[in-house]
Amino acid sequence: MDRAALHTKALSIAAIILFAAISLAFSAFVFPFCAHADETHGKVAPDNETAKAKALLLEGMQPIDGSKVKDGTYDIQAEASSPFFKIKSAKLTVSNGKMTAALELDSKSYPLVYMGTAKDAAAAPASDYIEFNGDSWTFTVPVEALDAEIDCAAWSKRRKQWYDRKLMFYAATLPADALLVDLPQYGDPIEGGGAEAAKTSTDVATGAVHDDGYAAVAVDLPDGEYSIEVNMTGGSGRASVSSPTWLIVQDGHAYARLLWSSSYYDYMIVDEQRYDNLTDDGSNSTFVIPIVAMDEEFSAIADTTAMGDPVEIEYHLTFYSSTIDDKDAIPQEAAIKVLWIALAIIVVGGVLNYVLKKRKKR
Repeated sequence: MDRAALHTKALSIAAIILFAAISLAFSAFVFPFCAHADETHGKVAPDNETAKAKALLLEGMQPIDGSKVKDGTYDIQAEASSPFFKIKSAKLTVSNGKMTAALELDSKSYPLVYMGTAKDAAAAPASDYIEFNGDSWTFTVPVEALDAEIDCAAWSKRRKQWYDRKLMFYAATLPADALLVDLPQYGDPIEGGGAEAAKTSTDVATGAVHDDGYAAVAVDLPDGEYSIEVNMTGGSGRASVSSPTWLIVQDGHAYARLLWSSSYYDYMIVDEQRYDNLTDDGSNSTFVIPIVAMDEEFSAIADTTAMGDPVEIEYHLTFYSSTIDDKDAIPQEAAIKVLWIALAIIVVGGVLNYVLKKRKKR
């Protein structure tokens, strides 16, 4: 091989080595910055832990994208498929055909959302998650279209897992001059909800909940039974729960045994979990549920059969920590105590009467 050929071959080898070195250097620089799934947010709630989804679509609805809405910022009615992801208010902003919405939630249970399914959220990098803004618990999310169900995953800070949600932004609730198209006539809701809520393991004898202590708020009290005052709002106002009611402390966490004014409630859902009625003798419905917050309102669903077909009704419960007292403060417990005292008096009186009669006979 002549000198020119050797020189050419040497240059080729040098070029290959240089290219490999540049590739390695590029990989070392770029790969650390590539997006990887966030392992701390990699769990998805199973179907049997997800409450039944509400149908949001109405017959005749057609998706309306941003090009059909005038630029501006508008109040708009928004709704989620889950009662645990209740939207208090929504403000839609439209700019050059792109839409975003600032959503204020009714709960502080979800610090992160992701626009997509829960499965996608679990595999996504943390940079794709949307965090709340400020103290108002508001999220700013992209809106693909109005009058269309949009996938949204919510991260539960208590359960450490993603839940599937659907969002709906109703075009009919915008100001009349905001839309550039006429809306069709809407019909009835299109059914097609999610999975039924799961049952938790509840000990009927003691009312102690075994497997979801993470849902119940921690309290600085010895394990045992106490009383606590509770306020309930929502529904038609005809049903109520007794107050004060039983506070059960187990493993340092707080649960409530609720006695309803009706026998027609067959289950409750709190923090995505279902709790069945503990009474089976036709008397008023009783449930043991976790108290997920003290001195702060939280949502609960109660299913009633009073109207024939089962109907899930949303209620709001508030438990007041300043009212915690001995369980004898509960009227039912006080009545039982009085009954036992009366029974003891009768027994003692009977024994004394017997003894006195025996002495007289002597």
